[in-house]
Amino acid sequence: MAGLGATSNAAPELQEVNGVDMEVQGRHRVDDDVRPVPYVFYGDGEEWADVGPFPQDEGPNPSVVTIECSDRFTDVHDYLEVAPPDLEEAYGADVELRGHRGVDDDIRPDPYVFYRDRKEWADLEPVPQDDGPNPVVRIAYSDRFADVHDYLRASLRNAERSERALALTADAVDLNPANYTAWQYRRVLLRALRKDLREELRYVTAAVEEQPKNYQVWHHRRTVVEWLNDPSEELGFTAGVLRRDAKNYHAWQHRQWAIRRYGLWDGELEFAERLLEEDVRNNSAWNQRHFAVSHAAGFSDPAVADREVRYCLSRIEEAPHNESPWNYLRGILKDGGGSTSSRPPGLLERVLRLKETHRSPHLLAFLVDSYEDVLKRSNQRETLREALALCEVLAEEEDTIRREYWLYVSRSLESKYGRSSMGLQ
Repeated sequence: MAGLGATSNAAPELQEVNGVDMEVQGRHRVDDDVRPVPYVFYGDGEEWADVGPFPQDEGPNPSVVTIECSDRFTDVHDYLEVAPPDLEEAYGADVELRGHRGVDDDIRPDPYVFYRDRKEWADLEPVPQDDGPNPVVRIAYSDRFADVHDYLRASLRNAERSERALALTADAVDLNPANYTAWQYRRVLLRALRKDLREELRYVTAAVEEQPKNYQVWHHRRTVVEWLNDPSEELGFTAGVLRRDAKNYHAWQHRQWAIRRYGLWDGELEFAERLLEEDVRNNSAWNQRHFAVSHAAGFSDPAVADREVRYCLSRIEEAPHNESPWNYLRGILKDGGGSTSSRPPGLLERVLRLKETHRSPHLLAFLVDSYEDVLKRSNQRETLREALALCEVLAEEEDTIRREYWLYVSRSLESKYGRSSMGLQ
């Protein structure tokens, strides 16, 4: 093992060739020459000789704890910070980098031209943010952020309705997708300019894909769908979002809205079932199954309730410690109007049989509730003993993190159905 530790030191012959100021960049495959590949610093490379490094500036009084970066880390990031000289020549120093083109295109960054420098905006006086005379903690906005929002405030103040204002809202929400004012202004402009709403739907599709858990983008999409009065893309779109994140609350909420608003119930039970086939622990899919069943046939139909109970028990056999199907089972009984012992018939017996092979804290807790329902109808000494024994097992063995809770349940059961009702000691 000592040999492994020694690999961090550069081989002597490499130090001779490349100098001491050298780091190990990696190793070849084990069946090749195992000598490390030297890391050549950018500052020592001829192709970077025309570029001066840009060291990290921690200000005149650096923080109490200064991060000790390796020489290689510092070297790479000093050169990463340097803006390409030709960009500064072409656009001046007052330029920000807006992003990159695709990997197949020229990879030089596109320059961002400030609104204050655009001729087409020369007629509008920007409105800077007013933080009051004595702001306590001033937010350090970037120059680009301040520039865009200064002109956004000016456009709002003038109640401008123009194509340039619409383009401005795109820049504003790109910088802050949660800016509900910018989104609302964009909606006003869309109506005033009679814009193509299909194009806007494509725009907000891209926005959701970039910000899938942002309230404002989903609200904007809902509004556009309502204006179009066409939900034909919504189930497919949300299904795609859920493939990437099956528990995205916003996608589920939007999907349920579209289903309710436009009556898109057909196939939704099958959709939830496919997700549960992929991941039986997907509590969002269990919730969607309950949503679909309760708005279709409902759980008051004995045949539906029995079908759903059998489905739950089959899923419990796959993952006994999964809480989701047990919660779903309780929902079935609650919505069906029956107790855990009487609806549907034979449920308690089925759970007791399952206990022999698939015991879990959730199963035992369900049995405690079931026994309490039996006790409510008729005080039975043996039923109470079974319930108290299960509480003890849960408290001391199966669910010890909630020990005090199960001891409390045990005392409550004994108080209600023990000494006072049956004279038990």
